[in-house]
Amino acid sequence: MIEILPDSRGKILGIRATGKLTDKDYQEVLIPALEGIIRDHGRARFLCHMDKDFDGLEMGAMWDDAKLFLKHKSEFEKMAVVGGRKWIEVMVKLFAQFMVVEVRTFPDEQLQEAWEWIKV
Repeated sequence: MIEILPDSRGKILGIRATGKLTDKDYQEVLIPALEGIIRDHGRARFLCHMDKDFDGLEMGAMWDDAKLFLKHKSEFEKMAVVGGRKWIEVMVKLFAQFMVVEVRTFPDEQLQEAWEWIKV
């Protein structure tokens, strides 16, 4: 499930990912929210908090994720990924090589620091 966090405003979108993300989560929540920000503000800042119950992505969601971020790779200013397992941090850093954006990972206990970084 994807929940849009209340600190989201303007060109900043923060989400909480919990459970196993599906194609439906992307199609109904994440893609419209991010593309709306890009349409309205030109560029987006994105924070993804993977809570302790996050269990990965279904295949359709993985495909949506890749398409979304590659399609808009030059339209992000910053990305913060908070929490998740160690393999997620490694994948984020690998994927960041294909993006023209500053990407940082934060451990779960540094969620507030991630918000502060994404807002500056």
